[in-house]
Parts: sequence; structure tokens; C-alpha cells
Amino acid sequence: MNALERWTVDFYDFTAPPPATEDPVLAAFGDLHARAARNSARHGTPVIVSPSGRPDARINLFFREGRMATSQPATWRRYAYTLVVWLDFLDAIDTTWDQATIRDVEAFKDWRITDSRNDERVKATSFDTDRAGLNSFYTWASSRFGASNPVPTVRVNDEASTGQAYGRGRRDPLRPAGSTSRQVKWLLREALEQWRDIGLRGYGFDGVRRPGRQGGFNEDRDTAFIDGLYGTGLRLREWASVLDVELPASGGERMGAARLGAKCVKGGREGRTYWIPRRVLQSVEGYLDPLEGSRTEVIRRAQRQGRYERLHGLRIITGHNPRTREVYTAAGQGREAVSLDELPPDERRLLFRRTPQGLEPLWVWLSVNGLPKKPHSWEDTFDAANRRIAEAWLRKADPEKRLSEAEGEQVRRECPLWATPHMCRHSFALKWFSILSLLEERRLEGFSPEEIEDFRDQLGDLWLQLAVLLGHRHPDTTRDHYLEPFTGLQVSYLMALLDDDERSGVDTLVRIFARHGGSVVGPVVAAGAAR
Repeated sequence: MNALERWTVDFYDFTAPPPATEDPVLAAFGDLHARAARNSARHGTPVIVSPSGRPDARINLFFREGRMATSQPATWRRYAYTLVVWLDFLDAIDTTWDQATIRDVEAFKDWRITDSRNDERVKATSFDTDRAGLNSFYTWASSRFGASNPVPTVRVNDEASTGQAYGRGRRDPLRPAGSTSRQVKWLLREALEQWRDIGLRGYGFDGVRRPGRQGGFNEDRDTAFIDGLYGTGLRLREWASVLDVELPASGGERMGAARLGAKCVKGGREGRTYWIPRRVLQSVEGYLDPLEGSRTEVIRRAQRQGRYERLHGLRIITGHNPRTREVYTAAGQGREAVSLDELPPDERRLLFRRTPQGLEPLWVWLSVNGLPKKPHSWEDTFDAANRRIAEAWLRKADPEKRLSEAEGEQVRRECPLWATPHMCRHSFALKWFSILSLLEERRLEGFSPEEIEDFRDQLGDLWLQLAVLLGHRHPDTTRDHYLEPFTGLQVSYLMALLDDDERSGVDTLVRIFARHGGSVVGPVVAAGAAR
């Protein structure tokens, strides 16, 4: 099936110049980006195109007005891809989006999850994204165009015409039975390292690197990025958006304090402090190393090919003030101060400095072509690693290649080792849950229940400390959505999440508490790391 036989989606990229054209008819429309902006498009706004090659203006308007217009580009991408898959399905059953019924939506659910004729079936939790996207689209379309909402998760006004009404307290009928409000999955430290080594570095399940596979060109970049996700607990978009001027140097301390810009944080209200383990900083510094790291090599290649000069909307940085967290951009005859908190990821990707060799990006993570790597593209890195691991699992299970293609595919699907970016964050949460649980147990020995309650009221309990580490505004988010499944685990199991450096740190703190009889707060990890 080629692109003309199905719905497609593209996204406005205001950082690249519009494609050149010699067609006088197209030239008469003027500047493409200026025209798109006048039509309420922004950088990253989706454009969904039908198989005929024409866009449906009503569908695309969804991303340009109301609440969706102010959403993050990552949300646009998720919902746009959901709509494309939905529209293709509707074409296959010979109907249109504004004529779809509840029965069509339920058939779509079955096709996405269970239909054996669909080679791209998804898990129940993945369909939750489809459900949310369709619900949001049809809620908007019903008020904007009077289209009937076929998604059985919303109470409709005319119950007699639909025969359906779902009130509070009843399960959404479209919600898959296998899904939960939040499925928390995590990796032990050893499992994460095995995933990294097999998926990114070319090793097998036997611990031996495959012949001819000495790791990819970006091995140092990818391993440093994964180590950072696990070590900092940042969300994918947050860790993917850091600038080199925002990273502390690795030193003698186990944790280096860094500041995350407000426009990079989920919600974008205010920045926050986070902590980077010494080993992660050393791994990132290896990637940034001007002599041995791969980053410098891709920069030099891009400079020779003139890639940076062709970028649209570059901002040249002439200085940086770490105390005020400002960078200075060239402006006319002088310079202009810009707060790092006010720079969202898309603007950060356009920050460059001039060097004797040419322009150089401040954005840490670069693609093979030397251009700043877009945050969402890291999902592809994880997908590719999971596929390589599944292939390694098949080689382990069927070394003589006796299985049929269908049997081999089943073995790949059953591979027990896989990861997603957010699993790294969950694993970070569980790791610090184990550390803080042990420390709290030690420092509260000998207190009465009333004294323990007073202690927590005055100084904050374990959940508050975890909320600080994860960047949650309220500890309830941490407790209810992240760590409630972990509370029954044994400390011995939890300690398996730590590496030697982290275990040493915990042992040191435990000795401090023991020396003071367990009644002195001492240097709690989160507070101590912020020194």
C-alpha cells in the first residue's frame, strides 16, 4: 500500500526553510510559513491529508483552535497518528469520520487489539491513547460541526437517538479490560544494563558482542542518554532538551545538581532542580569529548556540508550567565539576554555558538547528520533496540533456524526483555523508593507512633521527598500513580536496583543515622545532593 492509498500526516517545521518551487501558481500563495501562521498553525502543527492528496480542513482545524491549539507538540503527534489510523480503518469499512457509529468504534477496538488479520496489533494500554484521542476529537467536532460522537465514553445529550448513556461509576465500555489507569513497569539495574548492551551495543544474551557488530556509530550517545533517563528520572522530552551549558561538571560528589528549564518541564509552569549521578555525567562527558566522542565528529561533518547555515531561525549565542540562567544572543550591534526558562525545546534546537571551525549547537543530543535530535525521535531508538533484542532472543531460542516464520514471530513477541522511555523513570522512582525507605526506617527507630507523625508533619515524609526527585507538584501523584504497587516489596529486592556506587552511598547514610541513634535527620539524599 503506497502513500496515495492511505491517509498521511506531516508536521509544520518552521525551523527549516520552505521547499523551493518554480511553479508560478504555488509562488503566488506567498511564504508558506507566513500563510500557515495566519491560519493558526504553529511549529509542529499536524497536517492530515486524505488518500486523494487533499486535506480535510475540518479535521486539521482540530489542532488549531480551542484547548488542542495550546497543547504540546507531543500531544499533537499522538492524536494525529491516532486519527490517521482511525481514518484508514473507516475507509476500509466504507464510511467517513462524520458518519461513524458506536459500532464502528467498537469494531476499531477489536481490530486494533485482537483481530488476527491485523499484523500491527497493539496492547490494551496502547489503545487507551487511541480512545483518548478519538474522544477528544469527537468532543470538539460535536460542538464545532454538530457531528455525532460515536465514542462510548461521553454522556450524550440525546439518549433516545443513540440508546447509550454512560454515567459516573460505570466502566468505560470502550476501555480495554487489560488496561488500568496507570500501568507501572520497571527494570532492575541488571536488566536495564542487559537491555542497553544487547539493544544498543551489539551484544547477545550470552554476554558476547556479535562478530561484525562493534556497536553503532552513536553507541556512546545512546548509552549516555539511556543512563541519563534512568539516573535522573527525567521524562523523555526533558532529558532530550538539555543544553551543554546546563550540565554540571563531574567531580567528587556522587550527585551533581542541575536546573531544568520551565518550558521543558511537563506543564511548563516553572523550572526545577534535578540531580545527575556522577557516572551519568562521566558517560555524557565521554560523548561530548572533543577527541574521542562521536558528537564532535558529526558536528564537523555538518559544518563541512554547511548544514547549520541552512537552518531557518538560528540564534547565535555569545555568552552564558550560569548564576542568572541566561544566555546572550547577538542582536543588532549589541546582545540580548534570554532566560533559559523561557526557551521551549523547539527554540533550544536553534541555539548555536560560533567557533573557529564554524557554527556549533548547544543542544546536547545530535543526530547522525549533526542536527539536533528531536525528542520524539528517541522513541525510534527504543523501538529499534527492542527489535534487535527480539532478534537476539530468537537466535538464542532457535540457533539452527528450524522455526517457521510464524513460529519465529511468536518467539519475538514473547521476548521477556524490552523497555520504553517511561520505564526508566519508573525504575528511577523505585530505586529511590528503596533508598528512602531504608533511610526512613533507620532514622525513625525508637520513636513512638505519635512522634513519627509529628516528625513527618514537620519535615515531610518519604512521598514528599520522592515527589521532589520526580518533579511532581503533589506527593499524591507520586504515591497513587507511581509507587503504590511497590510498597509490598522487600528491601532486599529493592536494593538490587542499585549499583555499587549507590549502595556505598546508602551504607554511608545508614551509618550516620546509626551513629546518631536514628533520631537525627542528617543529610537526606535529596537535600544533600542539592549542595
